[in-house]
Amino acid sequence: MGFGQGAMEMLVTLPDADFWRGRRVLLTGHTGFKGSWLLAWLEGMGAKVSGLALPPEGPVSLFGALHGTARLAGEVADIRDADAVRGLVRAARPEVVFHLAAQALVRRSYADPVGTFAVNVTGTVNLIEALKSTSNACAIVVATTDKVYRNTGGGRAFVETDPLGGSSDPYSESKAACEMVVAGFRDHFASKSCGLATARAGNVVGGGDWAEDRLIPDAIRAWSKGETLDVRRPDATRPWQHVLEPLRGYLVLAERLAKGGSFAPAYNFGPDGGAASVRSVLSLAAAHFEGARMNFAQTIEGPHEAATLALDPALARRDLGIAPLWDLEETIARTARWYRAFLAGENARDLCAADLATYLAAARGRAGAAA
Repeated sequence: MGFGQGAMEMLVTLPDADFWRGRRVLLTGHTGFKGSWLLAWLEGMGAKVSGLALPPEGPVSLFGALHGTARLAGEVADIRDADAVRGLVRAARPEVVFHLAAQALVRRSYADPVGTFAVNVTGTVNLIEALKSTSNACAIVVATTDKVYRNTGGGRAFVETDPLGGSSDPYSESKAACEMVVAGFRDHFASKSCGLATARAGNVVGGGDWAEDRLIPDAIRAWSKGETLDVRRPDATRPWQHVLEPLRGYLVLAERLAKGGSFAPAYNFGPDGGAASVRSVLSLAAAHFEGARMNFAQTIEGPHEAATLALDPALARRDLGIAPLWDLEETIARTARWYRAFLAGENARDLCAADLATYLAAARGRAGAAA
């Protein structure tokens, strides 16, 4: 099965394969979880993608399974190295840029706040400064996070015009600062007829994520070894979604920016159902793993993390036609099946291709029902 799909605009909007065919794309963070999925989707539509990232971490990576390590030649660079970034941008001559490179782990940001700010803030400055000197780019999408909002714990779903400021942890604050960097450069790119926007996605899950201190990967590692999963904050709530949902949003947003018109400077991409607790997500996942055991902490320990977080994705629905296709149950079921099949020896590329084909079929079905 391939990764390509043409345009469809009824109740849902999908990326237009004709737009991406032969399009020069620069994708930072292409060796990460979301980046690996996006790289596969772009190349399946015929885009000519150049990457910029550090090598994948850990003994197992989705990037290696999907794309092979040979692809890393010439695409490994540290976003903090301004000269290296300029060189790769010059060589790529990108028409569209997706900036996903980041230090994206909250707990790691406490251990290395300086490195987190350097990657997420200085790295973004380095990239955008390099792009200022190119005349090719017509659209730039900078991925930030749902955690950029000033979260006082009220539980209301955030909209794009809410104040930024993060949740008092280095990761959230660095991403809010990244938003400020993008805002500072926006007028420059507008004067060059190049659209620039940020994308604020909720918590993503899906097959192939092996990062440390993330809920589903930690659960898979524990359960596959017959171990009990220790859960630090079982009642924390987050806007969970399958990884394909925000990636569809990124792709459609880039198309619209490239074609001109008036669009918001930032868009939320998250589930329609608001937020769900860690406890409920794990309960759904555990149903797919025989003997799965969990130990829910009775008291909150460790560094601060927001207790509640929810996004309002109405603006993306209105402007871009982006509405979620899979609810939480479907999202967790498909994620669990991916890991079970992979651990049983099935090929990661086949599993990802099957998930994308099913996802696109769901979009076609919804569009057909609306016709």
